[in-house]
Amino acid sequence: MFSHPAAGAAGPQEAAALPASGPPPGSAAPGLQSGTGGSGFDGSGSAGSSSDVSGPDVSGVDVSGPAVSGPVASEAAPAGPPPGFAPAPAPETWQYAPRRPFWESRAVRTGALFTALAVCGVIILAVVRQHIGTESFLVGLVLAVLPVPLLVWAFLWLDHVAPSPWQNVVFAFSWGACAATLVALFANEYGAKLIATTFSATPTQTDHWGATFVAPLVEETAKGAALLLLFLFRRRHIESVVDGIVLAGLAATGFAFTENILYIGSAFGEDKALGSSVLDSATAATFFVRVLMTPFAHPLFTAMTGIGFAIAATSRPRSVWRWLAPLGGWLLAMVLHGLWNSSSMLSPVGFLTVYVAVMIPVFGLVVWLAFWARARELRTIRTNLPVYAAAGWLTLPEPTALASMKARSQARDTARRYYGESGARAVRDYTAFATHLAFLRAAATRGMPAPDFTAREAELLHHLWQRKSLVRIPLAQAATPHLPPAAWTAPFPHPRQAPMWGPRPWDGQAPGQWGAPGGWHAQAPGTWGAPGPGKHR
Repeated sequence: MFSHPAAGAAGPQEAAALPASGPPPGSAAPGLQSGTGGSGFDGSGSAGSSSDVSGPDVSGVDVSGPAVSGPVASEAAPAGPPPGFAPAPAPETWQYAPRRPFWESRAVRTGALFTALAVCGVIILAVVRQHIGTESFLVGLVLAVLPVPLLVWAFLWLDHVAPSPWQNVVFAFSWGACAATLVALFANEYGAKLIATTFSATPTQTDHWGATFVAPLVEETAKGAALLLLFLFRRRHIESVVDGIVLAGLAATGFAFTENILYIGSAFGEDKALGSSVLDSATAATFFVRVLMTPFAHPLFTAMTGIGFAIAATSRPRSVWRWLAPLGGWLLAMVLHGLWNSSSMLSPVGFLTVYVAVMIPVFGLVVWLAFWARARELRTIRTNLPVYAAAGWLTLPEPTALASMKARSQARDTARRYYGESGARAVRDYTAFATHLAFLRAAATRGMPAPDFTAREAELLHHLWQRKSLVRIPLAQAATPHLPPAAWTAPFPHPRQAPMWGPRPWDGQAPGQWGAPGGWHAQAPGTWGAPGPGKHR
């Protein structure tokens, strides 16, 4: 998922020299050093770049705080900030991103991309309307949109543990609804003509072969291109199998929406020409099969590709799974798609046999895998956050509360009772930052530290600290609901040590023996430099 950093992580032997009580007097905590210390922060962009940049001077911020010599022994609130304590900048000013020229600005590129997708959407809708007529187009549009909110809600709910950035969500759906359908419309037509001329096929044979072989290849490639682009340019946001299933499902939902407009509208046009009744109409049959009976068909096929890219994104850079998993998922998606299309040309008994014997079991298996991966995400949070609680960044109950969806909901309700929507939003943001912090450390523990691990960890910790005074009590009460309500406390001074390279506290090591996660090899703390080179993803 991430390339090995050139510098920025203390190896197991060198890190043993790190003092457990914090950095020397007058120095910044690890990951908060200015200049070449490795945490280039800039208020002009958003978090996420791995470019080599120099951060602002934060020497005026006192991050020494109370001494932390091991796991936190008490949950009592600290007495207050020491004399001369300068408050840290507002959360929105802590953004790890380099300054880029205008034409390389993320906002400009994002705007250009979505403008191109919007143009594709206008073109495909105009083509469909011209093909089936205005009235048929409107009928198809109304009926095709019915399952979309339910499917989108289901995928977003599944992604609730570690929500994907809204840009990824909107891009996936828009690509499927606009770009992928535009490509598929012309490529399928070209493929059918190629089959008819190459093999001298009859119209019936052309339709059968096109549906079985051409359509799966074209459509799964077009939908999978969204996942390929996200894998290439936004790989750091694909943190688990859930992300692959969700993004693939959204792309496929958008594709099915536009495709259903065409099919349902075409059926309505035929019924209008023949004067068919409502119950015996092709429109009712098409709506029943495509919208009510199999709304999961396209998401199910493309989910295979999404799972493959998720496995690749969470594998080591030189692992064979980096290319084998996406290829295997893409091939499996085409096989399932071709089998489903060919079953529609069988008798009703044959169609139902394929539906019951193949599609439903595969759908059940993917649903089980999604829930298993979701539970694994919560275990990742519960496993990787205690080290930050041991160093004082989090309170001891917080890893347990953050690893429970029920506790998260209770914490939001408690904060809303005290502070209204602003308190609930603070808890929601806090859980998101803590979740991504856990995934960041989990990847490093697996031997795949991000090139900008130090800077990203420091930024996430800062965002957590800015919201701590609002969320500490709600999360504590959610983790231990039997405790009586406690009074709200003022913001705490920073812990003495940022646990950049701390261990898992259950390893049984003394604080003076804390080192980096296993498998890291880098320079000693005294030679830490800026984040290593790496492509922005």
